[in-house]
Amino acid sequence: MLKRLAVALSLMSLSVAPAFAHLNPDEHGSLLAGVSHPLFGMDHILAMVAVGLWAALLGGRALWLVPAAFVATMAVGFAAAIAGAPLPFVEPVILASVVVIGLLAAIALKVPTWAGMLVVGVFALFHGHAHGGELGSAGALSFGIGFALSTALLHATGVGLGLGIGGDTGRLVTRIAGAATALGGLWLALGA
Repeated sequence: MLKRLAVALSLMSLSVAPAFAHLNPDEHGSLLAGVSHPLFGMDHILAMVAVGLWAALLGGRALWLVPAAFVATMAVGFAAAIAGAPLPFVEPVILASVVVIGLLAAIALKVPTWAGMLVVGVFALFHGHAHGGELGSAGALSFGIGFALSTALLHATGVGLGLGIGGDTGRLVTRIAGAATALGGLWLALGA
């Protein structure tokens, strides 16, 4: 029953999207602008779901520690951008994150939980810095909370998809989803 619920919630979360590319903080508030912001960048969606897919394949404590490490380190990158700290190669590293994390899920690379946290944390720093640089007129704290919540939900979608089917078939589907994510990242890097 838990697996069916995870699949249903994952599929439902993928089907919901606001009607605007980015919500205007003056009209909708900074929190909702932050929640909506990650949902309109294909690179962010693919990378966040891939983190969840890989965490599901790693299993155990990695199910929550790997996504939590991403969200926490993303907050550090966000704060660094707001403070004006430069970070080179933000966009190329974000695109690389989609490909690399997708490949990690595709090959089901088994690493210790701390190593998974470190890998996603490096990429998260760049994702957070990009969000901090796109703050606009939004209030930093509420916008940051909003995009952190949205990111965590995308991670949960990946974990739910990864755990939803179960068994060898579920692992295969999760790995195929990782490969599709990596291909999507290559498409974004080369064609978009």
